[in-house]
Formats: sequence, C-alpha cells, structure tokens
Amino acid sequence: MFLHLGRDVIVPEKDIISVFDMDTATWSRHTRKYLSAAERAGKVLVITDDLPKSAVVCKEGTDFVVYISQISSRTLLKRLEEGADALSQIELFE
Repeated sequence: MFLHLGRDVIVPEKDIISVFDMDTATWSRHTRKYLSAAERAGKVLVITDDLPKSAVVCKEGTDFVVYISQISSRTLLKRLEEGADALSQIELFE
C-alpha cells in the first residue's frame, strides 16, 4: 500500500515512521528541535506552497526524510484506514 502525501509525492505505507499535526506538534520544544535538526541536515522536503498541516517522517533506505504537506494528519490517517479497508474487502472475495 502507498500513501499520497500531496502534489506528486507517494510513499510506501511500510516506510512511514510518524505523522505529526503541525498545529499541535510544534507546541512541543522537542518536536521543534527535531524538525530544526532534520532541516539543518537537509532531510526536510516541503511539498506545499500552502500552509503546512502535517509532517510525515519516512524511512528512505538507511536514512529518513521529513515531508511537509498541506494535507492534514487526520486526512492522511483516513486515507490509510480506507486503503486498509479496501484491501480487506478484496481479500474477502478471493
């Protein structure tokens, strides 16, 4: 399964480590520090020109990348759940 993060970015579900809601996660000093360190390391890819709503941390080989997306964390979660539901329906008919 894959998850569409916005624009033309699609990642394998198995590579997703974490999804942050940018409205609430950035209140935490630790999260801000993590995102700042990732940006300094060149690991942040902004895939939106709009207001960022989520940050998705993904494995990329032996490293990681943080995608900043305009799609809310709630919508991303819903997409994952709907994909899993659709997959389970397919398996029922086999």
